[in-house]
Amino acid sequence: MSIYIEASLRRVSLERGGRTVLSAIDWRVRPGERWVLAGANGAGKTQLLKVLAGSVWPSPGICGAERLYLWRAERYRTPQGLLEEIAYLGPERQDKYERYGWNATAAAVVGTGIHRTDIPLDTLTAAEHARSASLLARLGIGALAGRRFLSLSYGERRLVLLARALASRPKLLLLDELLSGLDATHRAHALAWLERTRRGSLPWVLSAHRLKDVPASATHALVLERGRILYRGRIDRAALASRLERRRRRASRTAPPPAGAALVRLTRASVYLDGRRVLEGLTFAVHSGECWVIHGPNGSGKSTLLRTIYGDHAVAARGRIERAGIAPGVPLGEFRRRVGLVAPHLQSSFAASASADPAARRSAGTGVPQFTVREVVESGRQASLGLDAAPSLADRRAGREAMQRFGLAALAQRALAELSYGQTRRVLFARAWASRPALLLLDEPYAGLDAPTRYALERQVESLAATGVAIVLATHHPEEWPAATTHELELAGGRPVYCGAVRARLSRRGVRA
Repeated sequence: MSIYIEASLRRVSLERGGRTVLSAIDWRVRPGERWVLAGANGAGKTQLLKVLAGSVWPSPGICGAERLYLWRAERYRTPQGLLEEIAYLGPERQDKYERYGWNATAAAVVGTGIHRTDIPLDTLTAAEHARSASLLARLGIGALAGRRFLSLSYGERRLVLLARALASRPKLLLLDELLSGLDATHRAHALAWLERTRRGSLPWVLSAHRLKDVPASATHALVLERGRILYRGRIDRAALASRLERRRRRASRTAPPPAGAALVRLTRASVYLDGRRVLEGLTFAVHSGECWVIHGPNGSGKSTLLRTIYGDHAVAARGRIERAGIAPGVPLGEFRRRVGLVAPHLQSSFAASASADPAARRSAGTGVPQFTVREVVESGRQASLGLDAAPSLADRRAGREAMQRFGLAALAQRALAELSYGQTRRVLFARAWASRPALLLLDEPYAGLDAPTRYALERQVESLAATGVAIVLATHHPEEWPAATTHELELAGGRPVYCGAVRARLSRRGVRA
């Protein structure tokens, strides 16, 4: 009698918004098996994990379709009796904390895994505190125990939520893009934990878009293509190298356009969030024609810096930030309309807001108003979440051109909630481009993207840089540095380690070129 769950899907299909997302899926996950789930953006990976987890129901009426779960010698025809035994962790779960303002300490968040609640409802006992601390330490983030969840970096939050999932002692673990957004050190901690699962029989499924995110401990692979199974079996026969990584010719380094006027200038800038100093003493300027890369470990302040430039966070007294065209009495929105922004928090922000255009509202089967792709893209012209005013003819024309450029024309009327995480990221790129920005702020812009989409978007960024658009890009991956990079800022603990002209850049293999 196994203490872990064996889950089976037979002829399972799923439709969302009148579109087939999964088609006739046959798949079984047994105790002791560790699966990698691969496929392009929109292939159905996230929805398949949700069907397995029980948060999404398959489409009814398919002859012979069934979900079957075997646990402790009992058969369950639906996962409803096992929901607390199945742990699902994905970007949407993480975004939920920002959407609802759940801001308990990291230790308390892990404690909700012990109590199997969304938010802290009961005080942790001494033993539960010790268990929470142990799980955080095991993942290399013990020092974060007392920090508020929303003060953590995107990657730090991901590991805290992994600790939360483990605290529930799951009998089946489903991990959607676990390693996305993690720096090298935190990725190593997560991979080390996955490696230790060899010693037991806990079954897990991990979706991944990068070959380096495939754990050595994985035993099997499932590859999806447009909602159908392309491969299912032992991982050593899956040919994941050809599926997850495609060779491409890097753009050659060309002379950058001459630097123009300063678009934004920081002088001795420090930023405090929740009473904690996140950035300290930054002095640098971004001029038109420059391409900056911001790098450093999780928690070094990269996202905070980009959001400060955009205007989401204020600079503390004795420091200052100057933005081109913004003088006393000029609204910050005038600057934002000249800036394109792509960042993870935008996806949760759109999900949390209601549409201002009733004609564009969609329920997407949830009963909650949702933005359409068209509306999100057009909102880039207004630098707003949704449309503050009815779109002008120029807004609509720019939106159509942006959707065409980023391959989204066929999705224009789809609700944002119907799209995969990677597809939504493309929508954010189109939204940023629609405003014809003078400055483009990119925060881990390629996280969660398959290789072809990643490379296509990198080419778009290179193209914009060649026209003189200023770019500030934060990334953990050396291979994502644009060929047009002119400057770099390395952060550690919120302080500059290096700030200036680009040094010898890391190659795709992590060696200084």
